[in-house]
Amino acid sequence: MPGVYAVGVVDWDRRLFEDLMPIHQGTSYNAYLIKGSEKTALVDTVDPAKKDEFFSNLKKVGVERLDYIISNHTEQDHSGCIPDVLSAYPGAKVVTNTKCKELLMDHLHLSEDVFVVIQDEESLSLGDKTLVFKLAPWVHWPETMFTYLVEDKILFTCDFLGSHLATSELFAVEEERVYIGAKSYYAEIMMPFRDHVKRHLEKIEKLPLAYIAPSHGPVYHKPEFILQAYRDWSSDEVKNRAVLACVSMHDSTALMSEYLVEALVNRGITVDRFNLTYTELTNLSMALVDAATILLGTPTMLVGPHPFALSAAYLINVLRPKARLLGLYGSYGWGSRVVDIINQNLRLPQAKTLEPVLIKGLPRKEDFQKLDNLAEEVKRHHQEWGLLA
Repeated sequence: MPGVYAVGVVDWDRRLFEDLMPIHQGTSYNAYLIKGSEKTALVDTVDPAKKDEFFSNLKKVGVERLDYIISNHTEQDHSGCIPDVLSAYPGAKVVTNTKCKELLMDHLHLSEDVFVVIQDEESLSLGDKTLVFKLAPWVHWPETMFTYLVEDKILFTCDFLGSHLATSELFAVEEERVYIGAKSYYAEIMMPFRDHVKRHLEKIEKLPLAYIAPSHGPVYHKPEFILQAYRDWSSDEVKNRAVLACVSMHDSTALMSEYLVEALVNRGITVDRFNLTYTELTNLSMALVDAATILLGTPTMLVGPHPFALSAAYLINVLRPKARLLGLYGSYGWGSRVVDIINQNLRLPQAKTLEPVLIKGLPRKEDFQKLDNLAEEVKRHHQEWGLLA
């Protein structure tokens, strides 16, 4: 579109985000330059590690003067080059909201006099192009905002609606790849803020939209693609799926897991099974987005759960998926406080907690019967919710 340029950087080789989340397809740090008839604005910057490529891209589009740097979000993969941009274009002002200003001053040590503070729905004229700012707190920080380019119907959403995907395509033409990258991004970053996601989706859908331009991944030239995906992921609707996350030390819990998977499948329930010894957080997180049931399997280690199981419980707790059933099973050698410790670390307010199945030693016939009862209880609830015929 005339006067609007993508000047961000693709990070082809990044495989771990925030030293936590595996990203198999790389990512991008998107920034956009808007040249109006009177003023020029830069929407966000890039990760400081990609500063040289970023300035090369600015040079390619001929940025001789810069009036405004729009900061939609404080995190340094978007704001980290603001000090360098201010140094290169000393007349520029940082345009953002009050909360983001405070955080930028904390994180980047910017001086107060470089800021222009805006309010919700305030506009900024670039001459023949108009920017409208829309506060969008808690997707996923308290200071997040969106920037809407009225004349071209482009919404710049920063992290919201983004995807971890390195690609040479500017637009989201490879929808299957983009969907996977966007779902993993939603699971790990946006899912804990599901109620806020729904509210901001409602606001976005009232806008005339030709493009949605996030700060990670390709631009959506068909906005309905990502909007529909987010409606599905953030809704209260669950699918006929059970996530079974387990770890074993001396095969007792492994035998229980194998039996439980078969028992659930035989009852018509789709199972996503994860061995916590090998599972990457991204794969588990994505499965949690849609699942109606979560079952955690652990042996007892020093009277408590295996550390991998406790870590999974913590992850599930902070991601706050919409699952409606929680279950726990496992084994112990001579004594156990597994149930108490897991219950202290895993609470989903909307989910019913099933009776745990914790056995001593190798499972016996009566123990497998308890697992059958557990599977039957899962089936009953799935039927009540209309997930099973």
